[in-house]
Amino acid sequence: MIQHHHFIGRFEVTAPPLEGEKPYLEKWMRDLIEGQGMKVLSGPHVAFVDTPGNRGLTGVAIIETSHVAVHIWDEASPALVQLDFYTCGSLDKEAILAAVKPWGVAKAKFLVLDRERDVVELAAA
Repeated sequence: MIQHHHFIGRFEVTAPPLEGEKPYLEKWMRDLIEGQGMKVLSGPHVAFVDTPGNRGLTGVAIIETSHVAVHIWDEASPALVQLDFYTCGSLDKEAILAAVKPWGVAKAKFLVLDRERDVVELAAA
């Protein structure tokens, strides 16, 4: 059965991936996706943005069931991470939260939405 689950997370972190760590972030995204039992169709594609005020790594992946995007702003202290994981399958939010933990999470806010027939909040913190 097709589901429509959407994880939206905002994290303040003390040890974010930095400019020279594009391969690390690509592997992190692939592990995150495969850890959810999902298949990567394209990517992960990771780039570094060096525009002041918008500096940091950004990554996207197209998955068989939709997409994953992560944006890291490394100029702030703590750094800001925004994570978006949408799937037509189910999500394990605890596994997603655990994947971000090595980056030294100082603050975490997230929503998990069910968007199949409406927009219904399944979890939040």
